[in-house]
This record gives sequence, C-alpha cells and structure tokens, in this order.
Amino acid sequence: MLKKLPKISIITPSYNQANYIERTILSVLSQNYPNVEYIVMDGGSNDGTINILNKYQKRLKWFSKKDKGQSNALNNGFKIASGEIFAYINSDDYYETGAFKTVSEFFQRNRDAKWVTGNCRIVDSMGSEVRNLIKVYKKLFLKYIRYYPLYYIVQFIPQPSTFWKREVMQDIGYFDESLNYDMDYDFWLRVWKKYKLSYIDHNLASYRIHDRAKAVLSPETQFKIEYEIAKRHTDSKILLLMHQFHFRIALFFYRLFFIKK
Repeated sequence: MLKKLPKISIITPSYNQANYIERTILSVLSQNYPNVEYIVMDGGSNDGTINILNKYQKRLKWFSKKDKGQSNALNNGFKIASGEIFAYINSDDYYETGAFKTVSEFFQRNRDAKWVTGNCRIVDSMGSEVRNLIKVYKKLFLKYIRYYPLYYIVQFIPQPSTFWKREVMQDIGYFDESLNYDMDYDFWLRVWKKYKLSYIDHNLASYRIHDRAKAVLSPETQFKIEYEIAKRHTDSKILLLMHQFHFRIALFFYRLFFIKK
C-alpha cells in the first residue's frame, strides 16, 4: 500500500513568455495531485506575464526581479523549495495529465531510485505534435542504452519529463550559472555519473518548439555547447570524436528538415 504522497516541488523560470506561461501554469495546477509546491521565478517580465501570475497567486509562489539568467533563476527557486521530489518546467512547455501521480507512484515503489525520466512530446506553438522521429530516436536511447557512456555522445534525456529526489541536488550541487544553454545536460551528466537513471515509458510532458525557442534560434550553438560540456566530463578521445560525428549528422538533419530557410 502506498504511503502519504511525497511533496513535489516544481520550478518555472520565466521571462516575457505571456503567450505560453498560462498553459504551463495550468498544466501544474490541474494535475489533481494534492501535494505540490509550485514556484515561478520571473526575470522581470514586462509583457503581461505578471498579470497572469497574479491571477494564480493563491495557488503558487512567484517572484519577479532581474536575475542572472535561466540557471540563476532555477537555483534561486530550488534553494527555497521544500519538496521531496524536484523538477522544473520552462514557461513555454507543459506537463501531461497525470504526470505527477505517475512519478510519485514510481518513487514510492522504487525506494532506491534517485531520478527518473519519461517520454516527452514535441509540439508546435499551437500544441500540435511535431518531430515524432526525434521523440522515437530519443526513446530508443532511453529504453536500451541509458546506462552506457554513449550519453557523452548524445543528449537524449528530455528535460521537461525528468524528476529527481531532493538529496540528489544536495549531493551534487545546483545548475552551473555560467551556462545559458544546456545547463540541464551538464546537470544530467553530473547526476548520471553517480546515480542510475530510471525510465518510465509514458508521456510526462510536452516540449514546445516556437520561433523564440533557443533550440530553434540557434541549434548549431546548442550542439557546440553540448560538446564543450561533454569535454568537461570525459577525456576519452573516442567518445569526444563520436560526439563530434553525431553533432555534424544531427545538424545536417536539423538544417534539412527543421530549420526554416
């Protein structure tokens, strides 16, 4: 029999995402999970975001002031979070129905598990699913090779659908505030080297692709930064060479299918 539901703390870093943040907020507040702490760390938006946050202020905590970037906003949020399970969702992404219940039950049944990820849909600005081949590609890595050093080559852990226990962050530290891209990849590598990654074969979140998304604005920059991050964590020339090879192949297909001319 399952015990009392653990508290889940969710952080949303935000800056001028009034077009999307209400969908993000509702995806947290409508989970029908009774033990949620939701904290929005806004960087001083001036686009109507504050009006939306005020609308839900009785059901979440929010702060709005200039910060030092996304990693800084996340760290500030996690430092005041009080939950047993941590996660973050960006202000243009959202959780799928039942995600928190699924994650909570997983951790209750797998006491030794420290972090877990699930499947993540990729959607466009209107919420329609796109890029299904990428989802399938990453799912194959998650199911079959998540324990192997290939993670130094391919960033296949979907950030919106990843949750970890509080003690993980107490052990390995917070997000690297020098990184404006791929702070999650650096964090995952640090966790991955110490703790076995668990996997739930279920859609937990949706990652939104739109014209202002970092991955859309500059996928080449993102891939290059991932390589620099990989170099921090391994000195294997073979793994780094394979990472470079994967980077070039992935960028080719992004340019071919996803980048607007």
